[in-house]
Amino acid sequence: MKRFGVYIIGDEILSGKRQDAHLNQAILTLKSRGLTLSWAKYLGDVPSQITKCLRESFQEDDVVFSFGGIGATPDDHTRQCAAEALGVPIERHIGALAEIEAQFGVQAYPKRVLMADFPKGASLVPNPVNRVAGFSIGDHYFLPGFPEMAHPMMEWVLDTNYHPLFHQEELLEESVLVMDAGESNLLDVMERIVANYPGIKLFSLPKLDPRRTIELGVKGNSLEITLAMNEICESITKLGFPWIKN
Repeated sequence: MKRFGVYIIGDEILSGKRQDAHLNQAILTLKSRGLTLSWAKYLGDVPSQITKCLRESFQEDDVVFSFGGIGATPDDHTRQCAAEALGVPIERHIGALAEIEAQFGVQAYPKRVLMADFPKGASLVPNPVNRVAGFSIGDHYFLPGFPEMAHPMMEWVLDTNYHPLFHQEELLEESVLVMDAGESNLLDVMERIVANYPGIKLFSLPKLDPRRTIELGVKGNSLEITLAMNEICESITKLGFPWIKN
């Protein structure tokens, strides 16, 4: 199963000038197709930082969605950084140019056509809103920062290129609420579950409420989930802490 990751690029996100609208939507978009997000990174408009991260992720086998920084203004660096990370030049993409010309006519020149300049070898990701395309290189997909454009473009990419991966492995999640216990009281139980069931992920989420409460659970395939949760519940009961299914 491939891993999926996202870059969210822009100083406006890091400064709080704009609120990120991409991370949660990316999680929901993947989840609706039986996929999960493995990692996410926020990056400022710093070319060296963007290039470094892209150079690293291009060497992996992950499917990566990058949101933001593909315009033509001086603070948009993603196209150039992707080219530098790959060691290829920027060139005008004939298909992207045709889309821009079809949308804007003579007003495509002299500036809008700059958004048809992609790293050499890039493919188009169609933009259903204004026809200013994003681009892809391998399993990396570079989308606009505008959620209204980027989110349907992400859906198109998944439905077009990764449909065979949908719902291949349905991950389940179960948890219990443990009362009157601190995480230190349950640490031995957690470590034992992780050791006994390496194919699942364990999570522990303390809640700040008047009564000390911890949501303790696991995510994974159905068989291991059942076995792990049975062991968790038996272990908590032996320790003497009350619990209820979440």
